[in-house]
Amino acid sequence: MTATLTDLSDPTLYRDTDPTPLWARLRAAHPLYRNELGETGPFWAALGHGVATEVLRDPGTFVSGRGMRLDSNPEAVAAAVARRMLIVTDPPVHTSVRRVIGSAFTPRMVRRLEENMRVTVRDMVDRALAEPVCDLTEIAAALPVSVVCDLIGVPREDWHFMLDRTRTAWGSTSHDPDETDRRVEAHTDLLLYYEDLLARRRARPAEDMISALAMAEVDGRPLSDEEILLNCDGLVSGGNETTRHASVGGLLALADNPDQWRRLRADPSLLDTAVPEILRWTSPAMHALRTVARDVELAGQPLRAGERVAVWLPSANRDETVFAAPDTFDVGRTPNRHLTFAHGNHRCVGATLATTELRVLFTELTARVRAPAVAGEVRRLRSNLVWGYEKAEVALS
Repeated sequence: MTATLTDLSDPTLYRDTDPTPLWARLRAAHPLYRNELGETGPFWAALGHGVATEVLRDPGTFVSGRGMRLDSNPEAVAAAVARRMLIVTDPPVHTSVRRVIGSAFTPRMVRRLEENMRVTVRDMVDRALAEPVCDLTEIAAALPVSVVCDLIGVPREDWHFMLDRTRTAWGSTSHDPDETDRRVEAHTDLLLYYEDLLARRRARPAEDMISALAMAEVDGRPLSDEEILLNCDGLVSGGNETTRHASVGGLLALADNPDQWRRLRADPSLLDTAVPEILRWTSPAMHALRTVARDVELAGQPLRAGERVAVWLPSANRDETVFAAPDTFDVGRTPNRHLTFAHGNHRCVGATLATTELRVLFTELTARVRAPAVAGEVRRLRSNLVWGYEKAEVALS
């Protein structure tokens, strides 16, 4: 295959342009595209839904233990967090750790989280309606941070700190030295916070995720402090970023498509299909990286052990061979085989929680807002990891 002069890893591409026509053009020619340019080195980009699904459902061939993002250092990841952090762990350890995390979602905890969602959403909408124009990125941040912090066990008074540190740690992929230093500092602050919280929960357990991890055993041994801290970091970062950007992007899509907004308001039962469509349309997680464990053929291309494959989730979610009229936002779309939460054993552990958050939010919005409208600047993030928003000024009436 001959590579074209397009660098999918360039973060400015997603800030300054609409990448969907580019994805469509590349996907049609090369569902598995060879990316030779960029600072992260060469990699294969799985752009088509079929090839993306094939990669995600084969953890034996396409492994996660050498990093899940393009700017990862494989050796550093393998040495530091592989086999300890869920997102960069492969079976069978991954299966065991995932089971522990899933066990923390007791019926009582789920009821508490859902009630917290409703209270938080009412406050969010009150704030938005009180302002002639609001920055939706600020308003929308309150929901996921409240839910994931409640899940982990972070006291309410520390939620703002967690949001600030998470956004700094994960919100950009710039290689600017000052920004890199800020990301490292934010990650350090988060890990130190989890360390302190873990010590408190070991002394006095509560009904939260960090207590569940502290008391759990994996393959007959307790989790180490390092494993607990790293998995808390992964849960908080993933929980904050995905839902926030899906909330913002979903409301912007409804503002841009007033017929769909009116349709949803007239028939609230359409939330069953509208929420998956918001997730497909927004696809906040840009890529999921895998490393080839053994020589294999994929989409007619020979791949060698050690090569990297980045599943480009938003492109797969616009694949015209799977989604009819993929560039049309349709709140009644069905079926909807979106890959926003990935697929297979690494499907997002918080997928159900995130879906519930979006349902609660858009239930409240459609009940109380006559019409959303873009009322100022809308600016994307400069990132090849998160396809989201830095600012989104809207008016809700």
